[in-house]
Amino acid sequence: MDLTELLKIANAERNKQKSIRVHCCTSTGCQAANSLSVKNNLATAVKESGLSDRVEVVGVGCMGFCGRGPLVQIDPEDTLYEEVTPEDAPSIIDALNGGVVKPIQGDSQHPFFARQMRIVRQNTGKVDPESIEEYIAVGGYQSLYKAIYDLTPTEIVQEISKSGLRGRGGGGYPTGLKWATVAKMAGEQKYVICNGDEGDPGAFMDRSVLESDPHLVLEGMAIAGYAVGANHGYIYVRAEYPLAIQRLQKAIQQAKRYGILGSQIFESPFDFKIDIRIGAGAFVCGEETALIQSIEGKRGNPVPRPPYPAESGLWKWPTLINNVETLANIAAIIREGADWYSSIGTENSKGTKIFALTGKIRNNGLIEVPMGISLREIVEEMGGGVPEGEIKAVQTGGPSGGCIPASMLDIPVDYDSLSKIGSMMGSGGMVVMDRATSMVEVAQFYMEFCREESCGKCVPCRAGTVQLDALLTKIVNKKATMDDLTKLEALCQMVKDTSLCGLGITAPNPVLSTLRYFKEEYLELIQANNLDVSLTS
Repeated sequence: MDLTELLKIANAERNKQKSIRVHCCTSTGCQAANSLSVKNNLATAVKESGLSDRVEVVGVGCMGFCGRGPLVQIDPEDTLYEEVTPEDAPSIIDALNGGVVKPIQGDSQHPFFARQMRIVRQNTGKVDPESIEEYIAVGGYQSLYKAIYDLTPTEIVQEISKSGLRGRGGGGYPTGLKWATVAKMAGEQKYVICNGDEGDPGAFMDRSVLESDPHLVLEGMAIAGYAVGANHGYIYVRAEYPLAIQRLQKAIQQAKRYGILGSQIFESPFDFKIDIRIGAGAFVCGEETALIQSIEGKRGNPVPRPPYPAESGLWKWPTLINNVETLANIAAIIREGADWYSSIGTENSKGTKIFALTGKIRNNGLIEVPMGISLREIVEEMGGGVPEGEIKAVQTGGPSGGCIPASMLDIPVDYDSLSKIGSMMGSGGMVVMDRATSMVEVAQFYMEFCREESCGKCVPCRAGTVQLDALLTKIVNKKATMDDLTKLEALCQMVKDTSLCGLGITAPNPVLSTLRYFKEEYLELIQANNLDVSLTS
């Protein structure tokens, strides 16, 4: 296939599409709320209304407003319907014919949508994730063609470096620097790995991207492979994501059929194949060295670094590892240019970031916003604030992050600002808490999670998380003393300073941040114990 053929497919698909498209979300969240029945009933209603010549019903990926699903959107009218039931389908289609629809209509200009800037999620909710033709029709795989025929591998790496893109998996490492390191490594074999082992509680950004726009990730991986000199890629996905796995498998088969993956891509000398590896649900396998061990068929334990995977990774060959969202940015950067991308965001945090906005919040779901937007804008304007009462804190970064008090909501959401106050960007989890939330119990919840997910390889994490969890439980149960609080603080620092991998190093963060900003809650629980002791003695 050459560019002419690719454009022919795009034009043919666009010409085939009908003037009105009824988009029905078929991602995991909406499917759980019976969206497949909604889609089927919509299709039946179109047929029965005699509108088949100009209306088509299309299953699409996540539209983002997950708390209001199932969602149905009419294109090009840009009308949105929320919490649609199968019984609502006839009235929605009747409205296209001049009928009166029941009051289930939402507002696509709602602040939840209007404040977003979509780069990674530009196609989600608009294209059928199981159709390569629809992806090609919106410009898909043209960036890969441009990379192969208009740019050298060195120029691609330079473009990614110039864009300022940083790893979206949590660490924030400069993507271009990682690519450059792998590219300069010698070796007969190199690999590209897409890390889709998303394990943070409350986070579902990567799942949504894989389910909603799998070809975008495949294109990013292929461009990365060409840039660093790799001919083989792996996507590591959690087994808990069956829909994502299914759609990835189908997307790979479709790309192979068109000659976009496999041998001699676009009739060039470049070969690149992609395989899927399914993880068994171990949180630690999100750490890149543990992930490599798992792909190799070993127990997913982290290994000391250096050497880093860029030097000696999968089967000891140079390996590039990026997470789903990072790779999903690549096609847009190649298409629009590094200057365009670097104009978005802040000086040290370029582009956009996807967050899973959850917890005690009116409007929950997935949002994609430019870096540097304030936490207050996200939580109060886009999220609509808490249903009752006031915001107490926002937890970012999952088990590796920290709890930010309401008094600091004006902080910009970027890598450096969050790090300075004891939290982190993480992969994009954002949990809102109201005044009824016990911050000590929040810290205990995350520590219990880290304790359960520790691989047990290093003593500080294996034993330290157990002891931290025990101390927190003692405090929550009002059985602790001030000595226990002193031990808690000292143990947090020890685990942070001496653990082998990121799981142990960051495990104390929720405890440290709650001690920093909500220490009075710890003291109240300890004082309650002292009062009980004095009363009984």
